[in-house]
Amino acid sequence: MSIFTKIVNGEIPCYKIAEDENFLAFLDVNPNAKGHTLCIPKQETDKIFELDDLLYLGLMQFSKKIAVALEKSVPCKRVGMAVIGLEVPHAHVHLIPLNEMDEMRFQNKVSMTKLEFETLAKIITSNL
Repeated sequence: MSIFTKIVNGEIPCYKIAEDENFLAFLDVNPNAKGHTLCIPKQETDKIFELDDLLYLGLMQFSKKIAVALEKSVPCKRVGMAVIGLEVPHAHVHLIPLNEMDEMRFQNKVSMTKLEFETLAKIITSNL
């Protein structure tokens, strides 16, 4: 069972942005930039291209909705999207508010307090 499935099951807390029957969006606790959000299917599937077509397309639609809210919530030039999938064996989309290319490199991380995470999650959720 992946760490993301434990989050879906409520075994591990998260800074939830949005949730529906099939998907969950939450702030990355080790963010590249303020607002870095993960969108996942609730169904644990290792690789994104192993998702059936409907679930894959649904994940993209869900991610788009979250990206639009992110752009309204966090000052940025655009929201970048990445699918890497090596660190957690559960398909997921990274949505990262971008002001410069380095924010997509997954090497430079920003620090945020628990209160900053909670406040930001509420702001993004309010823009959905």
